[in-house]
Amino acid sequence: QVQLVESGGGLVQPGGSLRLSCAFSGSIFSRFVMGWYRQAPGKQRELVATIARGPGPNYADSVKGRFTISRDNAKNTVYLQMNSLKPEDTAVYYCNASPVIGTSVYWGQGTQVTVSA
Repeated sequence: QVQLVESGGGLVQPGGSLRLSCAFSGSIFSRFVMGWYRQAPGKQRELVATIARGPGPNYADSVKGRFTISRDNAKNTVYLQMNSLKPEDTAVYYCNASPVIGTSVYWGQGTQVTVSA
């Protein structure tokens, strides 16, 4: 069973940076497309970024040029480097894993990111 554990959230001032980590376990990491989603209060969950082992990453327009998703297949970990943070980036950030073959979707518990002066 796939388990995802996020870490790295916290309180940051506008313009600051955070690096989120998601530790993957329970299956073969390279067979999963990994992603980050976020959900702000009163809003629906939205895609932030995704990355497969081969294809290049995809980003929401709102974070392009500021966020970078990466994965370390040796460590079974996916990262989200967030720079130039804005108050509208405030949300709970969730790690997501989707197998290349199959229909299952796995979610972490989420980590809070708050951008405020």
